[in-house]
Amino acid sequence: MPLPHRWLSSLLVRSSRSLVLFDCGEGTQIPWRTYGWGFKRVDAICLTHLHADHVAGLPGLFHTIANSGRTEPMHIYGPPGTVDVVRGLRCIAPDLPYPIAIHEIEGGASFDLPGGMRGTVAWGDHRIPCLAYRCDLPRQPRFDPGQAEMLGVPRALWSNLQRGEAIEIDGRNILPEMVLHDERKGVSFGFATDTRPAQAIVDLVQGVNLLVSEATYALDEHMEQARQNKHMTFREAATMAREAAAGHLWLTHFSPRVSDPGTSRDTAAGIFPAVDIGYSGLQGTLKFGRGYEPLG
Repeated sequence: MPLPHRWLSSLLVRSSRSLVLFDCGEGTQIPWRTYGWGFKRVDAICLTHLHADHVAGLPGLFHTIANSGRTEPMHIYGPPGTVDVVRGLRCIAPDLPYPIAIHEIEGGASFDLPGGMRGTVAWGDHRIPCLAYRCDLPRQPRFDPGQAEMLGVPRALWSNLQRGEAIEIDGRNILPEMVLHDERKGVSFGFATDTRPAQAIVDLVQGVNLLVSEATYALDEHMEQARQNKHMTFREAATMAREAAAGHLWLTHFSPRVSDPGTSRDTAAGIFPAVDIGYSGLQGTLKFGRGYEPLG
C-alpha cells in the first residue's frame, strides 16, 4: 500500500522516442510528473498481474494520456484476465481519443515492444497468475564504411544499410550483410515482482544488465510471511540476481512494515554487492558496450 513518503512501485522505461510502463498502481502518475518524461509517448503498458496495487492507477493515467493529445494506438500486455480487468476499469474512462489494444500473454511468450525492444515473459510464483518480464534492445552489427565506399555506396544511403535495408545502385543490389559485420551485444533488463524465487525467472533474466526485483520483506525473520504471501525477502532477491548473473539489482515493492528499507541493504549486498534500494525517482541508463550506469 502507498505510504506518505513512498508510492506504489512501477517502472517507466524510455527507449528511443517511446515510453513503456511496467505496472500502474494508484497514484503512479503523481511522482511521474516530477521527472518531466511526459505522457504522450506512452506506447505500451506491461502488467505483471492483476492485483489492485498494480493496476488501479490505469483509469487516471488513461485520462492524463488523453489530455496530452495522444491519438496513436496504445498496447497493454498482461496475463489472462487482463481484458476483463481493463474493460472494468474503463467504466470510468470510457471515451479516449486513442485506441487500446490488449494482449493477453502467458509464460514463454515473446513479442515486440516499442523503441525496438523485444519482450519475453515467464511465470512467477504468486497467489494469482503473475508474469516476470525480460526486455532486450539489440545492437546493430558493426558498419564497415570502407567496404561501403569500395562498393560505391553514397554516404546518404549508409543509414539505409545500417537499418537493415537493401538498396540498389546502378542496377546492383547492395545487401546489408555486405557492409555489416561482427554481431554486437545489446542491452537488457528484467522486471519481477510479486513472486517467490523461481527457476523460470532466473532462466528468463540470465545475464541482464539490470534486474528490478521485488523485495517485500527486508528481514530473514519474515521468511514465513514471505512464503505464505508469495513474496521475497531481501536475501532471496539478491540470491536470485546472483544466480542470474545480473549486472545490477534494484530492489522495490516493500511491505509497509519496512519503513526504511535502506537500513537492510547490507543483507542483500552481502550476497549481491551491486544493489540499490528503490525509491521514487531512482534512475539509471543502459548503454551499448557499457551496460548499466546510474543517473542522478
